[in-house]
Amino acid sequence: MIASILELQKQSYFRLKIHRFLPHIFTYFGEMENAVSGCKTLLDVGCGTDSPLQAFSDKIDCYGVDAHLPSIKESRKKKIHKKYYNVKALGLLKHFKPKSFDCVLACEIIEHMSKKDGLKFIKILENLARTKVVIMTPNGFVPQTGYDNNPWQIHKSGWSYYEMKKRGYKVKGLRGLKSLRGEMSELKHRPKIFFSLVSTVTQLFVRNNPRNAFQILCVKEV
Repeated sequence: MIASILELQKQSYFRLKIHRFLPHIFTYFGEMENAVSGCKTLLDVGCGTDSPLQAFSDKIDCYGVDAHLPSIKESRKKKIHKKYYNVKALGLLKHFKPKSFDCVLACEIIEHMSKKDGLKFIKILENLARTKVVIMTPNGFVPQTGYDNNPWQIHKSGWSYYEMKKRGYKVKGLRGLKSLRGEMSELKHRPKIFFSLVSTVTQLFVRNNPRNAFQILCVKEV
């Protein structure tokens, strides 16, 4: 498990470095920056230690929220967000007024909730946003156990392309073909360098065919 976490961190670091040199359709960070464009303020719910906003947080006023205090401390060291809040996701309306932020982002958090709580969470996000809600999650259920002494990391639900589209979200596919990746977004096959390239190339296909993507990026104007 430790090796998996280290590999994930290396992949994240690599994507952060190359994203400015590639068209946004090829990179995780590029697609995220494009999704939140036009917004001046953003609430990053479940910001964790390594939010994708770090690639462009100098361009927007970002505020981080996380229920796991150690994650906030790590993120604060990287100076990703302007300010941090140690708040549980379902308790956001107790701390922020409706329509407090141009954009509200939930990146890889909704799958850590039960389906019932996830539906409540979506309504909360839509209540807080003035302009748009952005949700990123695996396409369907992907198992994941807890790690890094963070009980919030276990996956409890899956959210499909069809489901999010039905709820009024415009959906794009991310991370290449779904069949190439598994738990913690790790590539299933070796050599990883080759299959990482395959994943990148297949991103051209799944971006506009999200039913086949490993991950989905969902955007809704509110």
